[in-house]
Amino acid sequence: MSGPPSTATPSTATIAWFHCFAGIAGDMALGSLIDAGADVSEIRLLLQRLSLPGWELAVEQSLRGGVACTRALVRGGGDAVVRTHAHIVGLITEAALPSRVTERALAVFRRLADVESALHRRPVDQVHFHEVGGHDAIIDIVGTVAALEVLGVDEVTASPVATGTGTVRAAHGILPNPSPAAVRLLTGIPTYGRATGIELTTPTGAALLAALSASFGPMPAMVIAASGFGGGAGELDELPNCTQVVIGQHQVGAIGPGQPALVLETNLDDVTGEQLAYAVAAALDAGAFDAWVTPVTMKKGRPGHVLHVLTDAIHLDALRRLIHTTTGTFGVRATASERWPAARSLDQVMLDGMVVRMKVGYGRAKPEFEDIERVATATGAAVHEVASRAEEAWRLSRHTAASDSHRGESHDSESHGGDAAAPA
Repeated sequence: MSGPPSTATPSTATIAWFHCFAGIAGDMALGSLIDAGADVSEIRLLLQRLSLPGWELAVEQSLRGGVACTRALVRGGGDAVVRTHAHIVGLITEAALPSRVTERALAVFRRLADVESALHRRPVDQVHFHEVGGHDAIIDIVGTVAALEVLGVDEVTASPVATGTGTVRAAHGILPNPSPAAVRLLTGIPTYGRATGIELTTPTGAALLAALSASFGPMPAMVIAASGFGGGAGELDELPNCTQVVIGQHQVGAIGPGQPALVLETNLDDVTGEQLAYAVAAALDAGAFDAWVTPVTMKKGRPGHVLHVLTDAIHLDALRRLIHTTTGTFGVRATASERWPAARSLDQVMLDGMVVRMKVGYGRAKPEFEDIERVATATGAAVHEVASRAEEAWRLSRHTAASDSHRGESHDSESHGGDAAAPA
């Protein structure tokens, strides 16, 4: 007689949802995670692996708009060093941090480097960080991903992000608020403005969300385990100057409510292939999650196409107008939908002296085709061969990083925390 059918229980994952009702900055993200229970001593021990002397991470309990919160304050390290992206990559990779901390930190700084490269029109390897290359920004970013690791967070999500208005002062002088770097980093992320001249969302905070968050929307389904508030500098008149984080567990493999989305569609029988390609590219540039075209047979037997645009409610009106403009259609319909985007991060490998960006998720990495095409053109190799080499190089780099991290952790254990003293 056979036994009962298998009833495997879906595994659980720990999720962190950042509520950015007053924006987000690096110190606010770190403060919120500490307020939610991340052990400061463990965070400091991880940070001390960085070859970055002269800093101190202080924690203060405070109130913002009557809400109890934690402030994470980086003191000291007032050097005038302007670090390059390569310098910071070396600083992080040589620190023997846990592999997930290394991957997340590198992903955040890669987002920052890509944006600085675009804004200043210079190659990534020539990018010089100013504010985001200082001790405080490095500690804020690496400290935040270290705190996520201390809390065992597997997936990061966030609400739509609040930004300010007016102007702010930066290393490059007076800039619009939100800053050009923050705006670039928030591309594709639902945002909204508040009538305040305070810089609610900084480039560091935007980079953390852009690199780490798998989705944006209301708080996802979870069993809440902890929550915390990270305080910003000073008070706001209209609301608490805080970033909130909620930590909880959700089931992996059990289908729950997804991220709300809308599918915009229009039927087309009088546009060219060039117009269709332009409409898809324009929708993606305007913030759509995805856009695609399917061939159909329309009334009277005419061949035609359906343009589909996947978006959120924030981009609905703008994309509806864009579809009209790019196709000349007389009507657009919308269907409510849900999406379950997988967590992903960005990495890179070197092939024949050229950088190949990698999109990483669920234990696999996919190279960016534009980079594969560039390497194939320069070397004369087949595209599929270059892609295979990039994937193999990524797997080798992950194996090497994991081995180095294991050796570093074993050394720390054997030396009984000999390197755990606070930096000078």
